[in-house]
Amino acid sequence: MKRDQPTLFDTDPAPWDVDDAGDRLVARVVVPVGPAKPLDYLVPAGLREQLEVGRRVSVPLGGGDRLVTGYCVELEHRKHDGRRLKEIAGLVDRRNLLSPAMLRLTRWMAGRYLCSWMAVLEAVVPAGVRGEAGTRVATLLSTPADLAQRASNEQLTDKQRGVLRYLAAVPRPITARQLALACKVTEAPINLLRKRGLIVSERRRVRQDEFDELPVARERPLVLNAAQQVALDAILAPMHARRHETILLHGVTGSGKTEVYLQAIEEVIRFGRQAIVLVPEISLTPQTKQRFASRFDRVAVLHSHLSDAERHWHWEQIAAGEVQVVVGARSAVFAPTPHLGMIVLDEEHEGSFKQDKAPRYHARDVALQRAAAEGVPLVLGSATPSLESWQRAATGQYRLVELPERVEGRPLPDVVTVDLRQQVSRWQPKGAISRQLELAMRRALDDGGQVILLLNRRGFSTHIQCPACGAVVKCPNCDLALTHHREFERAVCHYCDYETPAPQHCPECRFIGIRYSGQGTQRLESEVKGKFPEFPCLRMDADTMKSPGSHDKALARFRDGEIRILLGTQMIAKGLDFPNVTLVGVVNADVGLHLPDFRAAERTFQLVTQVAGRTGRGPRGGRVLVQTFTPEHPAIQAAARHDYDQFAAYELPIREGLGYPPFTSLVRLVVRGPVQNVAEQFAATLADRIRTAAKGVTSGSPRGGTGGLPTSAESPVDYKLLGPAPAPFAKLRNKYRFHMLVMSPDADRLREAVRQATEDLAPPNDVEWIVDVDALEML
Repeated sequence: MKRDQPTLFDTDPAPWDVDDAGDRLVARVVVPVGPAKPLDYLVPAGLREQLEVGRRVSVPLGGGDRLVTGYCVELEHRKHDGRRLKEIAGLVDRRNLLSPAMLRLTRWMAGRYLCSWMAVLEAVVPAGVRGEAGTRVATLLSTPADLAQRASNEQLTDKQRGVLRYLAAVPRPITARQLALACKVTEAPINLLRKRGLIVSERRRVRQDEFDELPVARERPLVLNAAQQVALDAILAPMHARRHETILLHGVTGSGKTEVYLQAIEEVIRFGRQAIVLVPEISLTPQTKQRFASRFDRVAVLHSHLSDAERHWHWEQIAAGEVQVVVGARSAVFAPTPHLGMIVLDEEHEGSFKQDKAPRYHARDVALQRAAAEGVPLVLGSATPSLESWQRAATGQYRLVELPERVEGRPLPDVVTVDLRQQVSRWQPKGAISRQLELAMRRALDDGGQVILLLNRRGFSTHIQCPACGAVVKCPNCDLALTHHREFERAVCHYCDYETPAPQHCPECRFIGIRYSGQGTQRLESEVKGKFPEFPCLRMDADTMKSPGSHDKALARFRDGEIRILLGTQMIAKGLDFPNVTLVGVVNADVGLHLPDFRAAERTFQLVTQVAGRTGRGPRGGRVLVQTFTPEHPAIQAAARHDYDQFAAYELPIREGLGYPPFTSLVRLVVRGPVQNVAEQFAATLADRIRTAAKGVTSGSPRGGTGGLPTSAESPVDYKLLGPAPAPFAKLRNKYRFHMLVMSPDADRLREAVRQATEDLAPPNDVEWIVDVDALEML
């Protein structure tokens, strides 16, 4: 056969199948679609020196070789084994976005929270960083190394010589516009010098803005009391020993936990390392920012209102080691600190540290994993620790350190419960404010003090019902009662944002005496203004704090004394330190107490205790009135005594008896779909798959078994499955919801059973499902 004759089959291997040296560099790449596991790609010779683990790459995917962006998570040299590998098409990033340690953390998260590795990677690297927000591609000018030799052969004008002298003297390349402005010339002589080769140019991505904050007056460290010093020593001991330890700092409200954090961080910085401080988003007030900025030179504050450009700028500063302290909400746990020395989680009990969309991670557990991997201390602080953390401290997994008293010996405020059942039986005037609370407010305000009122329900009326036929005005999408908002006379659903004009008569029977009942923050505001018109009042809730900066401005007005009465939802209950507040009123402590959630009592205790801690922080002392229909409830009684031990002693045996966390691990699965019976049937199928998988997951393997039947030396996973059943909110946004709870004392094998049950799970059309590991939300 002639060599130039066409053949039916290729006999020579494709160029990318052959490697000169017999071995090849292979990159493992996580891609956004297709297989969950990383795919192998050949690294072309032109990219071998540039590609690093942690960079994004452009790779061909599928039969059509569609280009997608993925993350390079591993590089290894392999002998040629005859397998065809597609080549990486190109690099996306100028530098690696993730360190090897951070890649290991993301892989752990994917396994822990049963989600894709790609979902974790995209959550860890902010969108502003991926898109290089705040930067642009610019042409930068500089002089060549042999400028003197080249210029000696050229006839140059005075302007041209001045341009060259200036450009040669500047420390870094600049744009033509910057050069023209500095030398007071047009761009014409600059362009001529470029044509002659006396100025060289390069295209590079440059930053458009800098976001340095204005300097803040420095403050000196405070003198610690004996208990604070013990706490500080406990935190510094593992740091000096260069080992990991988790310290649970349990301090009553006003006990000076923040000062302990600050002095511990000072020691971290003295050793040339960086600290991450996580606080609830709602606590990122100007007061918090200023307190850290007044003690440290370089602080980055990360919060949800940052633009992508600002977030990208902070990320680069942190990654370069230019930032000493990173203060931020949940996602700040991923700050790319190259010299991490400590992580602090303030108000560690806060539910906002748990993300409500994939990856559904808890910042506390991620911080624990990161701190352990990097050998640094983790400090968890709270006046009302989560029962999970409290139990870990009781079993020796954490070290418990207590601050039992307020600083300067100030007493905790007296807490008085007001039994609302007596108000009803005595035919007290209608309204949210009882006679006792009204008198206490009058006394505090007349004495020059300030008042905080907590009601954790927004709107005017929380219930619209016809007294004639009993019909309740509900959301057509969610099957939940609409809330009346008086400002625009609308009935609003707080879950899907459906709204309709507030009805003047019953939509069912047309009766004109429709009743608006229930208390919301709008109605409370109206009542306060009616009873105390001479004192400025401000409402803080999701309806009034929508615009950027509104939260900060409201608190500044209250701090300055312009506002005398501050009322609102739970956003006013935490992290605020106002010495002139002498009265706190909890308008209805029962709002969340009777929800179908095993954590309802714990959340009520935490909320009442935390808001009570907003008063009595100054020399004038303070008082708390808690209005409730169930003053005998152990959570209310323990909060009234500021007694965490009493509450834990009541609640933990109940949890243990029922097999709930912290004595078991919990996975919640939610199925939703537009057709009720289809969603219900799929939920039942999913439950059957979990039961089958649980029988096969045994103790014979570190990952919980391989799915085979247990032998006599192995035992199937000990678990309890509740459901499937309609979720408490059975319909949201036109989708019917069913959920199930799976609990087991063996967290690893529980996750493995759920992983096997959901692997390759194909739901019917329009049916969606989620897995929430360590779920906090039960509704």
